[in-house]
Amino acid sequence: MNSTLLRLQVWLAGLWAGAIVAVGGIAAPSLFAVLERQTAGQGAGQIFAVEAKVSLGMAMLLFALERRRVRDLAEVQGGSAGMTAQLLLVLGALFLTVFGQFALHPMIAAAKAGEPTALSFGALHAISASMFWLKGVMVLTLAWRLSGIKG
Repeated sequence: MNSTLLRLQVWLAGLWAGAIVAVGGIAAPSLFAVLERQTAGQGAGQIFAVEAKVSLGMAMLLFALERRRVRDLAEVQGGSAGMTAQLLLVLGALFLTVFGQFALHPMIAAAKAGEPTALSFGALHAISASMFWLKGVMVLTLAWRLSGIKG
């Protein structure tokens, strides 16, 4: 893989990490600081839905770039194109995005609407927030690891 594509990979991972921090650390808390709780919750839900779509796109793109980087490296070194820590970080962040947005968030909405759920709204929200920040740590780690690779 040439150094331009590696730089693109690093840049995309950093951009993705920045988006996660901006959404979870700035945008959502700001809504709750200035809006009524229900309106802020609706706005935050919309922001997190958009972030999930961005995360899906970034994960797919970074997955493809990492697979290409590993394949190119294997061809040069004569080894096999195996699993890398960077690929595991991308896949982990992808899993957390999909599970959070498409499994956990519908449960949160049901709990919020008063429907019976296995866990309370507060517990589901805590799990969702923990998973979101774990995804952020994974993507930050991905950006850090990629920046140390020599192109």
